[in-house]
Amino acid sequence: MRRRARARRARSGDTRGQSASSGEPLTRPSASVPPGPGGPDPTARDTLLTACALALGAAVSLGLARFAYALILPAMRADLGWTYFTAGAMNTANAAGYLAGALCAPWLMARIGARRALLGGSVCAAATLALHGFVHADAALYTARFLTGVASAAVFISGGLMAARLSARPGLGRGVSAGLILGIYYGGTGLGIVACALIVPPLAAPAIDGARAGWQWAWLALAATALLATGPLAIGSRAVPGDPPAQSRGGGFDGRPFAFGLMGYFMFGLGYIGYMTFIVALLREQQLSTATVVAFYALLGVGVIVSPWLWAGLLQRHRDGRPLAVLNALLAVATALPVLFTHPVAAFVSGALYGAVFLSVVASTTALVRHNLPQATWPAGISAFTIVFAFGQIVGPSLVGRLSDASGGLTLGLAVSAGALLAGALLAARQRALPTHGA
Repeated sequence: MRRRARARRARSGDTRGQSASSGEPLTRPSASVPPGPGGPDPTARDTLLTACALALGAAVSLGLARFAYALILPAMRADLGWTYFTAGAMNTANAAGYLAGALCAPWLMARIGARRALLGGSVCAAATLALHGFVHADAALYTARFLTGVASAAVFISGGLMAARLSARPGLGRGVSAGLILGIYYGGTGLGIVACALIVPPLAAPAIDGARAGWQWAWLALAATALLATGPLAIGSRAVPGDPPAQSRGGGFDGRPFAFGLMGYFMFGLGYIGYMTFIVALLREQQLSTATVVAFYALLGVGVIVSPWLWAGLLQRHRDGRPLAVLNALLAVATALPVLFTHPVAAFVSGALYGAVFLSVVASTTALVRHNLPQATWPAGISAFTIVFAFGQIVGPSLVGRLSDASGGLTLGLAVSAGALLAGALLAARQRALPTHGA
């Protein structure tokens, strides 16, 4: 009887629960069905990939264009006979260029858009890095450092603005917060630092190799790396929401409600750059081996890479200056460790802590702007924080270099850097959230 009933259904075309062509169940999940609690989330994946692509901008503008200098500096000092003051003044020139770029960035982005500023700045950064490899005189190197600072500011500020826009997009995906997006962008600097640790030491030797010094070959290799990074940066940045209409742009930034945050960020710029300029030279003074120094710098870079996951919650929870205060205080501790202790373990703890914290300070100011201001004023707000940061960077390297020359070593200069960071923490702790915000 059952066989006859099935035969009648087959003749009548009744295929309840089955595909008429193959007999397969008609329960295939639709592509539009959201993933289950444990399944992959395509939206989150796409958002994170876009954030990682933007992070290459931070890798170029800071990791390569600024922080590679610390690794190359010992070879340049040995070859060129620099004092610590001259060595610091080179990074002061870089910071002055960064300030000039920060001042021009809002104007540039208003005219050509953030994405074009990002990509054009990345190409220019590669070109100015290459310039270091073709010159030898101090004046030419000052010029190269200045121009590199201008280009890196265009990249870093426009990339930070695009990361902020990405973080404000609705529907970032499961488990993806705005704080994580900002942290990934700034944490991209760690990729550049790790690349420097792998590229620079084999090349940056004080001995002359043919017509070009080893440190010059290192700069050329960094330029090639920056140019290669621009390709995926261009591809990934296409997914970021575009510039707002011209009539919705602008809106001035009133810095008075952010006074303590701005002062705390100035002290961060003054304090952190001394460490990032001279820490490798200090470790050399303490007779650490080349392999140990390379491992230290790579560890610092890895710390930067993982930092977004450490501090995303802190940046997301607080609208006031607490994240900036906490992170500045941790940096003061990390800076003081190699000053107080000469053991390699102290150096590695310092590097790991420093790497895990210092770029999240930058992310904390972007989060402060995003939490407290409407989106139309984000470019002006981010630029204002960048400008005070740049002023701190201008003062820091020359100050540490002058103190180090006077005292016969780097210990005093880095102790002053630690004090500046602690002062920055105390100032930032007084920054309050604004009554209304546009985030």
